[in-house]
Amino acid sequence: MPPSSRDIEMNIFPIKEDSLAQGSSYTMREPVYDEAVPPRFFDRIVDGFRRDPTQRITPEDPLDEIHAVETTQLHRPILLRRGSQSHYYDVRLANLQTAQSHLARKLKGRHLQMIAIGGSIGSGLFVASGRALQVGGPASLLMAYLFIGCMLYCTVQALGELAVAFPVAGSFSAYSTRFLDPSWGFAMGWNYALQWLVALPLEIIAASITITYWNPDLNKAIFVTIFLFAVVTINLFGIKGYGEAEFIFAIIKVIAVIGFILLGIVLNIGGVPGGGYIGVLYWQQPGAFHNGFKGLCSVFVTSAFAFAGTELVGLAAAETANPRKSLPTAIKQVFWRITLFYIVALFLIGLLVPYDDPRLLIPGSAIAAASPFVIAIENAGIEVLPSIMNVVILIAVLSVGNSSVFGSSRTLAALADQNQAPKILSYVDRRGRPLVSIIIASSMGLLAYLADLNEQSVVLDWLVAISGLSSIFTWASICLAHIRFRRAWAKKGHSLRELAFKSQCGVFGSYLGFILNVLVLIAQFWVGAWPVDWGTQSPSELAKNFFLQYIAVPIVIIFYVAHRYFARTSFIREDDMDLDTGRRDFNLPILLTQEAEERRGWPKWKRLYKFLC
Repeated sequence: MPPSSRDIEMNIFPIKEDSLAQGSSYTMREPVYDEAVPPRFFDRIVDGFRRDPTQRITPEDPLDEIHAVETTQLHRPILLRRGSQSHYYDVRLANLQTAQSHLARKLKGRHLQMIAIGGSIGSGLFVASGRALQVGGPASLLMAYLFIGCMLYCTVQALGELAVAFPVAGSFSAYSTRFLDPSWGFAMGWNYALQWLVALPLEIIAASITITYWNPDLNKAIFVTIFLFAVVTINLFGIKGYGEAEFIFAIIKVIAVIGFILLGIVLNIGGVPGGGYIGVLYWQQPGAFHNGFKGLCSVFVTSAFAFAGTELVGLAAAETANPRKSLPTAIKQVFWRITLFYIVALFLIGLLVPYDDPRLLIPGSAIAAASPFVIAIENAGIEVLPSIMNVVILIAVLSVGNSSVFGSSRTLAALADQNQAPKILSYVDRRGRPLVSIIIASSMGLLAYLADLNEQSVVLDWLVAISGLSSIFTWASICLAHIRFRRAWAKKGHSLRELAFKSQCGVFGSYLGFILNVLVLIAQFWVGAWPVDWGTQSPSELAKNFFLQYIAVPIVIIFYVAHRYFARTSFIREDDMDLDTGRRDFNLPILLTQEAEERRGWPKWKRLYKFLC
């Protein structure tokens, strides 16, 4: 019988073979205290890719087994739908497996904070904002980003509350399975995984195209190979490698955006030689709005794309050393990222670049020359800074490519843990890496070699369309899961004081976030069916445009209906919700008392700072 998990010495040291005491039949087992010979460097590398034989999802210690049985008996079993016994989806087992994930918990607070502040700043902000400016004008650009920013702030606060209480693998897809419907969790998980699987080749292609800013004749395949190798290598270093890389990338992006804001203020007031005062000139001529209300609705979708990836901070909770301490601070940083890096920066873009600038119409959303940030600097006649800004765009694009492997691999592994994907995808090696999922996600990067083909844009447009609304569905599901969690939490006699972190927006913020997400879906339908220039398009072009904009919706519905029919799942009732498996209690009464005592000695400025940050 293996040693109990409570026997510290027998678990730390290797165990001798069974031996018999002289004159008795009693088996004696004792640890070996001899110093082991360290393995060679190559052997350590190979051994790191193997699964840890001591890792188990189900309890092995008899006392742990008894505890698991007692916990299970606290809950009524979830009944099958319509009494069918042909298929059965075990929600309890799915919750247990995501809660007992073997992913390495090595992310620190500084990693999470930089991921929250600048982790997903990429081509959506630096390049796609130019297209949004051209379609809607500067006022629509600012209003749309404020709208999406408000919606996302409420969403991330709800995610923070759930992720601190349940730092489980899969995060929001697991919350949909646990608090909404296992079939909806299946649809959300696969849609979210597809979003990031497609994002990797897109970002690699965008990086290779950015290089052509300096030399249009370069062979893109060479740089595709270099960038893909870099992204895969970073992710093979595990969660620590991803965290350190994103920490460095985010610092560079944050410095660049702050530098641009300062430069933009100087350019606007005419602080460079040969430049005059601009002020709000471009809001008057050519104007603040373009294409009216439909232009505004068109910008909604672009701005949602720019904010995509903000929810990664919740996905990283399962690999964080101390989620209770690190996550709340990281969640609060999102407010400053929305305010400073999006609203302020894009307000200055609207002041410095007119929406009728012909460079904004350069085809291809990945072309760095169409970036309004680069155009604003070029208009000032500064020779060196456009190249520097393109380097920042290149780093930002590679950063999002790096995050795409992280997001897709962790989501695929969590789906496998929930028995919603092939079991092999849940393979976690001794270093805590979901190795098979990382390999699958990285292999999608081979599509980036389409960069040199003339038809690559057509193929990639349809790939993007498959999961084009994934972020909107994910954010709406987070809000709805938080609403239902709060209702079940109160119904089962719990108080909010038992939660380690509470959403600053409360349940009202989740209702608001859910409604705003639904409004974006409605706006996307309208813009997809009747685009801004619909009068100049043929019926076939209109049909193609609609499916490119909205095909993600029927795909999500097909995923949901197919899984619901096969697994015979049902909507999780509040009485049946599992609020115990995977929940971290953190010895809250003791910790809250200690923190309250510590806060009494803080000055007012520090109390305000801690509330906001």
